[in-house]
Amino acid sequence: MSGWIGADEAARRLSVKPATLYAYVSRGVLTRRKSDDGRSVFDPAEVERLVRRGRPRQNPAGSEVVIESAVTLLGDDRHFYRGLDATQLADTWQLEQVAAWIWTGSPPWGDGARSDGTRGDGTRSDGQAPALASEPSPATLSASAWSGAWRAEAGAVAAARAAQEALPGEVLPLERLQVIVTVLGAVDPVRLAPEPAAVMSMGQSLIAGMIGALPGPDVEGAIAQRLWAKFAGPRADPALADVLRYALVLLADHELAASTLAVRVAASVRADPYAVVTAGLGVTSGALHGGASLGAEAMLAEAADPAGAAFVMGQRLRQGERIPGFGHFVYRSGDARAAGLLARIRRAVPEHPRLAVAEAMLAEAGRRRLPPVNVDFALGLLTSLAGMPRGAGEAVFGIARTVGWLAHAMEEYAQPTKLRLRAAYTGPLA
Repeated sequence: MSGWIGADEAARRLSVKPATLYAYVSRGVLTRRKSDDGRSVFDPAEVERLVRRGRPRQNPAGSEVVIESAVTLLGDDRHFYRGLDATQLADTWQLEQVAAWIWTGSPPWGDGARSDGTRGDGTRSDGQAPALASEPSPATLSASAWSGAWRAEAGAVAAARAAQEALPGEVLPLERLQVIVTVLGAVDPVRLAPEPAAVMSMGQSLIAGMIGALPGPDVEGAIAQRLWAKFAGPRADPALADVLRYALVLLADHELAASTLAVRVAASVRADPYAVVTAGLGVTSGALHGGASLGAEAMLAEAADPAGAAFVMGQRLRQGERIPGFGHFVYRSGDARAAGLLARIRRAVPEHPRLAVAEAMLAEAGRRRLPPVNVDFALGLLTSLAGMPRGAGEAVFGIARTVGWLAHAMEEYAQPTKLRLRAAYTGPLA
C-alpha cells in the first residue's frame, strides 16, 4: 500500500469532512483499504479522479456541478465548439460538419496551417495562443465526406414511423421523437457498443432516423434540408430554410445544460447512446429548458397584431407568469445566439407580417426592463414564421442537441468511474 494516503489527507484533497469521506465509501463512490496498522487508506489516483469528476458547490441561484469537458466553452455572450466561435461557424457550416468537429476533435479542414496562423490542431505556428473565434474557409471543409453516412436503416425507420403514427394527432413533435428514439434503439443490434467509432456511426443513423420517422415528406440532402421538408408550412418562405440550418448549428451543444447533465449521468453508468439521447429529450421538454421555445411560440400566436403585443405580455406578468424567451442564466448581458438568429430572420423575411408582432414584443420587453432576449424566443419566432407545427422548436432543439449529447456521452464512456452526485442532507438525524 505504498503511496496510499490516510483519511485526513483524502478528505483535505476532496475538500470534505471525514464523515462525508466515509459516506463516499458506504455509497461505493470511493474505495477504502486497511493498512498494516489498521488505518483506513485511500488510493490517491482514485481520489484525484473523484475531484475531477465534479464537486457540487452552493450557488445563490441553485447548485452547479463542475465536470471536465473539452466539447464546449461558454463565453460572456456566446459559446465555442472546441475553441471555435459557434456563432461564426453557423454562418457557413451544416450540422453534419459541427458533428465531425465536436465528435472527433479533428479539424474538418485538414492539418495544415490556416490563414490566421493556426495549425489544424488549433495551435499557432508562431507559438502564441490561438484566437478562439478563428474560422476556416468553407472551401476547405471536408465534412462533405460525412454526408453519405447520415442514413438510417429502412426497416428501423419504418418501425419508428409506425410507432409514432399510432399516437394521437395532438402529440407534440418532441414527444414523437421520444417514441422514435426508443424504437430505433430497440431494433439496433449494436446499440450497446460504447466505442467512439460505433457511437458516431449510431449518431449519424440516429439523427437521420429521428427526422425520417417524423410525419411529412422525405427528401435527400443535408440534415437541415430534410428537417425543413418535415416541418415547414406550405406557404413558408424558402429563405427561412437557411435560417433553420443556422439555428441547428447554434443549438448543437451548450456545455453542461440540464439535459446534458442528464445525458452524462446516463452515459457514466454505460446506458447505450439511444437511452442517453432519450434521457436528454426527456429533460429538454422542461419549460425552463428546450420547452421555453414552446412558450414563445404560444405567446407570439396570442397577439393578433403588433398592437396586441403589450396586452399579451402584460397578461402573463399580471398572472405571475414568466415571459418566455427573455433572460439567461449564463448570458446576463445578452445572448449572441439570439442576436444572430434574429438578424438572420430579419434579413430572410423583412416584410413578414408576423415579424412585426415579434418586434413589438421586443420593444415592449425593453420598456418593461425585462432581461435581454434569448435564443428560445428567436427559435420560437423562426418556427412561427415558417408555419411549422406547434412545438416544432422543441424538436429542432432536441435534434440539434443530439450532436452535443453524443459528444458528452463519448467523454463519459471514456471515464473509468460513474458520475455520482452528492446531496446536501437536510433531514432529521437518527
